[in-house]
Amino acid sequence: MSLRLRLLLTLAPLFILGLAAADIGTYAALQSSLVQNVDNQLLAMDHGAESVLENPGAQPPFPGGDSGSGQLPPGTYGELLGASGPLSGGGLYGGSVSTTQSHPMLPATIYEDANNGTLMLTVPGAGTWESYRVLVTQDKNDPGTDLVVALPLDGVDTTLSTLLLFEIAISSGITIIVLVVTWLLVRRGMRPLERMGATARSIAAGNLGKRVSPSNERTEVGQLGLALNGMLSQIERAFAQRDVTEQKLRHFVSDASHELRTPLTSMRGYAELLQRNPDMTRDDVLLAVRRIEDETRRMGVLVDDLLLLARLDQGRPLDRAPVDLTSMVNDAVSDARAADPGRAVTAQIEKPVTVTGDDLRLRQAVANLVRNALVHTPAGSPVEVALQAQNGHAEIDVIDHGPGVPAVQRDRIFERFHRADPARSRDQGGSGLGLSIAAAVVTAHDGRISLTDTPGGGATFRIQLPAAAGTTDV
Repeated sequence: MSLRLRLLLTLAPLFILGLAAADIGTYAALQSSLVQNVDNQLLAMDHGAESVLENPGAQPPFPGGDSGSGQLPPGTYGELLGASGPLSGGGLYGGSVSTTQSHPMLPATIYEDANNGTLMLTVPGAGTWESYRVLVTQDKNDPGTDLVVALPLDGVDTTLSTLLLFEIAISSGITIIVLVVTWLLVRRGMRPLERMGATARSIAAGNLGKRVSPSNERTEVGQLGLALNGMLSQIERAFAQRDVTEQKLRHFVSDASHELRTPLTSMRGYAELLQRNPDMTRDDVLLAVRRIEDETRRMGVLVDDLLLLARLDQGRPLDRAPVDLTSMVNDAVSDARAADPGRAVTAQIEKPVTVTGDDLRLRQAVANLVRNALVHTPAGSPVEVALQAQNGHAEIDVIDHGPGVPAVQRDRIFERFHRADPARSRDQGGSGLGLSIAAAVVTAHDGRISLTDTPGGGATFRIQLPAAAGTTDV
């Protein structure tokens, strides 16, 4: 069942019940008022009716007559009752209606009931009038006699019947109008939800760029639209990020396969050479074995690097201990001088700086940056490694004066297996994991790694790490 129909089926009975209650209340109020008027009229006729019944020749005016003319209202009935029934000579009739034509049908116990005081009741009529309102009082001149005065209620019944017909007609018309208007209003109110449903179906079909409307703070439906649009934006970003991640994963798998295939191919070639040429000289055999060992070692380093990256990606905890960055920078500079004696590699340390972290991994990150500078800059160009404390962070800058990093390569410089110069050999340029490992290690220490241009030409890689307590800024 649709929401529109449920709302209509809920509101319609409530409205009909409310309207019926109002009609019943109006009917009851008018009935009580009309009957009360008849009762007042009977009470006003009481004394005059008693005089006429006790003195048949007397005709005093009746306050209940037509326009004060002294004539009894049409259908008026009166008589005197004794213990044994109506007294002889009784009978009072208004208008031209005879005794046999119309009179109230009084209950048999009316005399006994009247002895308890004034009695007012409604009884059916015999003859022309269908019902009567009857007043029974004790005769003031004769305590053993009761006076009965009755007026027909047909006028009251006619008025109430007319009111009932009007109420049925008017209530039916109002009910139909209200139901139609309610249906139209509910249908109009549901249109935004229908549009949202159509948009949601389009989005489910793959069009993640669509948004629902309305989306504003003015209405509840608009607030729902805002929430849905916010959720859709997050879903769209998540799908876009997933696509980027999958693309990176495909590149990573392809590059890793390529990097591992090269040493495996070389090892397989030398192994087949040894199998097919059992008469090889000792020197050739030693060369093949040495090359197999070299490729095995290089493949082992690559696997170790991949394993380290996997552990860092999983967020595995690192060692946490005070690390002296001054000693680390000096050691990295000394290693670089030993690896390339013809190059000027200097350390620029403004003051000792200490951080909390994994000494081995941080040394690996700094060494990778320094090695990257040695490999990707012309022979003889100087390299500086600077250490300083700035704004609560320890900063290590590896500064070279080579050709720098092209702008198109900077967004991917820290990606795994990425090489700024794809033509560079693996023996000289490495596997393309050095900068990735440095970035992952720094991130695991809640730090940040960045690349900027060196004034005058070259590239500057900066590591920022939270400084240990007690380290002051310069």
